[in-house]
Amino acid sequence: MKTSDFDYQLPEELIAQSPAPVRDECRLLVLDRKTGAIEDRIFRDVVDYLHEGDLLVANETRVRPARLIGTKRNTGGACEVFLLRECGGPEPRTNKVAYWEALVRPGKRLKPGSGAVVDFADESGDVVLSAEVVDWAEGAQGSRKGERKVRLSTELPSLDEALHAAGRTPLPPYIKDYAGDDEMYQTVYSRRESSAAAPTAGLHFTPALIERLQAAGVGWKTVELEVGLDTFRVVDEENAEDHAMHTETYTVPEETVAAIEECKARGGRVVAVGTTSVRSLESAAKLARDEDSGRLLAPADRRSTSLYIMPGYEFQVVDAMVTNFHVPRSTLMMLVSAFAGRDNVMRAYEHAIAERYRLLSFGDAMFLR
Repeated sequence: MKTSDFDYQLPEELIAQSPAPVRDECRLLVLDRKTGAIEDRIFRDVVDYLHEGDLLVANETRVRPARLIGTKRNTGGACEVFLLRECGGPEPRTNKVAYWEALVRPGKRLKPGSGAVVDFADESGDVVLSAEVVDWAEGAQGSRKGERKVRLSTELPSLDEALHAAGRTPLPPYIKDYAGDDEMYQTVYSRRESSAAAPTAGLHFTPALIERLQAAGVGWKTVELEVGLDTFRVVDEENAEDHAMHTETYTVPEETVAAIEECKARGGRVVAVGTTSVRSLESAAKLARDEDSGRLLAPADRRSTSLYIMPGYEFQVVDAMVTNFHVPRSTLMMLVSAFAGRDNVMRAYEHAIAERYRLLSFGDAMFLR
């Protein structure tokens, strides 16, 4: 399977630089994955495609202020450290010290063994947080892609306080100079700060729309997947199968498992809100098989997954999906192609571009049914 099979020409002018003023007034492309039929609607019209007995499952993770812009100690050079996930180190974690995998820029000047330290200031200009580059990130030995392990430290009462004083919401690199409300890059139902990026398919839901769906008999449950490195990477390998997925942490509560079992028993559909919800649910299904539990999926509490979904994958849980438009040559393009068929997805993208849909994280949405 070639990575180029999941490529398309992305017009730069269609990359959304800000969200729709009202979340649920963005456009919605509805794709019937059996027939390939396409409809153009508004997102709040999703109620017309969801029925009593269906169950929506959304990723409730919240984006942490993971983008740190500071200066290299001793030289004053501008640097950026983008925190991806906490990891182990040679000393125990405390409120003031922790180790993280991160993307750093400029990578050539922030190499392990160089003693590189980057300082970060709060709004008043006082340094409140420092990051020492101590090693390559796992699997990135000698890489120039900027993947590093850093030691974070602070003199404030806690690292959490320091991150909120110095950090910024990490918008994707293709969003330039956004000056709006950072809360628009959070879902309205987000809870624990644990991700390096938003589960963007959920950005279109409003409290009123969720209430309207629930009043119509559509269930609402949540999972959590801590969005990590692969969100920011395209697949470089010529053969898609050669790409290695980074592990991410996911949680599927017993309450959600029970709701899915009840939904399936009554003939309803499980509708995943976003690819991260899909990976959480399908990972929990794999866990159930591995444990020979006899259930469709198993409850999971902060388990690791590197599930890589591409065409040929047999979905065990998900019956329909809300998703955004994705970066070419990404694992997300492969996942939606596995679900709705590559040819269907490529035709839908051609249609969206011809109809001037707004694309990527702040853009319009798709409903794959």
